[in-house]
Amino acid sequence: MFRGIFADATFTGPAAGHDGGREGARMTGRRVRLFGRGPAGGAARRTDPPAPAASSVPFREAERAVVPPPGLAPALTIDALGRKCPIPIIMLAEQIRDVPLGAVVAVLADDPAAYTDIPSWCVMKSQEFAGYSDLPRGWALFIRRAI
Repeated sequence: MFRGIFADATFTGPAAGHDGGREGARMTGRRVRLFGRGPAGGAARRTDPPAPAASSVPFREAERAVVPPPGLAPALTIDALGRKCPIPIIMLAEQIRDVPLGAVVAVLADDPAAYTDIPSWCVMKSQEFAGYSDLPRGWALFIRRAI
C-alpha cells in the first residue's frame, strides 16, 4: 500500500468503515497533536482536566462587563454569549460596517469556535484583530475596523 505523505498518519474510527474494515479515518500527525486522537483499538487518549463544577450563583448582567485592554475603547459591543458559531461572526460581519474606520468592535462570545474563528475572519476580511480579554463566561474579542 502506498504510504508516501501519510507515513506518520494514524488511523482512528470504527473497526468497520466505508473501506470494509481495513482502516479507519486517516489523521496526519498535526491533527493527532491538535485533537489528541491516537490509533484505534484502545490506545489512550489525551484528556483535558475536568471542568470545575458549575456555580450555583445565577448569571448576572454584571458578568458581561467588558474591560478592554489599555488603549482600546469599543465603539460597539456585540453580545453573542450563548450563541454558537457561525452566529457571532455573522453578527460581526453585519455590524462592523456601522462603525467608523479605526474604531474598535468588541464581540462577547463563549463558543470556543468563535474564539478561534474571529481572528481567522479578521485575516480573511483584512480587519485587525486587536486582542481579547477573558470574561467569567467566555471572552471579549476586540476587532479594529481597517477597511
